[in-house]
Amino acid sequence: MQIWVDADACPVVVKDMLYRAARRTGIAVTLVANQFLRVPPSPLIRAIQVPAGADVADALIAERVVAGDLVITADIPLAAAVLEKHAHALDPRGNWYSPGTIEERLRMRAMLDQLRGSGVDTGGPDPFSQRDTKVFAGELDRFLARQPRPAG
Repeated sequence: MQIWVDADACPVVVKDMLYRAARRTGIAVTLVANQFLRVPPSPLIRAIQVPAGADVADALIAERVVAGDLVITADIPLAAAVLEKHAHALDPRGNWYSPGTIEERLRMRAMLDQLRGSGVDTGGPDPFSQRDTKVFAGELDRFLARQPRPAG
């Protein structure tokens, strides 16, 4: 089991929590982004820089994730691909994606894209808050507590 992070838009505070979790649990964390990422020196933490382009990081994560892995992403299509591989998907605000709700979320995303394409201002997500940080930390801790520890 490892943790994959769709890192381009992931808040720094979430990345920092994941670094600490890797050290505490021994579970590897891999960040994937279109830009260079500086990560703490650790054999458990690595960053992969992919070429610029729409969904290049998402495609790499979707290709490499395996059943049981955890993916941190706010990208709904990536979350759908992760769930198809029987892996887990959590957004940086601490909300789980699930097989029971992903289709509805994909439809809502498509509808909002269509509205934006026709010039309607649909707004955006609320700014990342302390509450989001706390919810994410709690969900991550509960998930990791249920995972077997890596050998060694």
